[in-house]
Amino acid sequence: MSIQEEQTRQWLTGLQSDIVAAFEQCGQAAFASDAWTRKEGGGGLSRYLEDGPVFERAAVLFSHVQGTKLPPSASAQRPHLAGRPWQAMGVSLVIHPRNPFVPTAHMNVRCFVAKATTPEEEDVFWFGGGLDLTPYYPFEEDVRHFHRSCHDALQPLGPEKYPVWKKACDEYFYLKHRQETRGVGGLFFDDLNEGGFEHSFALTRAVGEAFLPAYLPIVERRKDTPYSEHHREFQAYRRGRYVEFNLVFDRGTLFGLQSGGRTESILLSMPPKAIWKYDWHPEPGTPEAALQDYLRPREWV
Repeated sequence: MSIQEEQTRQWLTGLQSDIVAAFEQCGQAAFASDAWTRKEGGGGLSRYLEDGPVFERAAVLFSHVQGTKLPPSASAQRPHLAGRPWQAMGVSLVIHPRNPFVPTAHMNVRCFVAKATTPEEEDVFWFGGGLDLTPYYPFEEDVRHFHRSCHDALQPLGPEKYPVWKKACDEYFYLKHRQETRGVGGLFFDDLNEGGFEHSFALTRAVGEAFLPAYLPIVERRKDTPYSEHHREFQAYRRGRYVEFNLVFDRGTLFGLQSGGRTESILLSMPPKAIWKYDWHPEPGTPEAALQDYLRPREWV
């Protein structure tokens, strides 16, 4: 492993530890740990919480895996690298709060390396990741805080990044068959290697380290909001959209399954409870109907 790869691994494992510690304090419950190995090479550490008082499910996952042939989901943008040996490392997380007034949140940061196979070739690296917010009962001040945090995290490294990556997030987290976004967006980037390793790595760190200040204040503000079974039922209904996106469109899920990843860890992103209703629509003028206005691209900063 090169020095740069070791540097990336150390930052990722530290990021996982920091996020878990913050959520253990906020969520008033300890995370479990599950270390695992992969037959083809590598492994990871799954940190997770089930059925807590604040978080119904929370998963903060680190993986560092290797393989002999780059999967199609990873080489679609770089077909000339198809078939190369590879390694990938990253942290991904999904938080499914119990209270319907607290949004679901997702974040991931990752690094791929396609290894050289001849003396004439070079190792090729790229980074990817992002963070996004999925409210059920949205509050505009929360959405604006989340986006402002994303915007401010990127400003020192390139003022042009936020609008580009915000737009990419709106486009990526879009359910074509529902004609709506998954939530209110955030940041999304992929195939990042501009400016060399150090610059790309700095941008990736900025995204990963933006998550806690973007999300935790929202959790603290909303976690004690009174709610009813009616609110919980709507939360479960909207969680069904989360399942649809993850199973139909999400590249990370597809990569994990195509590369022989650990199924239990991959599917920890799913909500613990979700429901579907046939052709159901909320009554006009209700808080449930108000969500629809947020499920389209808007400018928040």
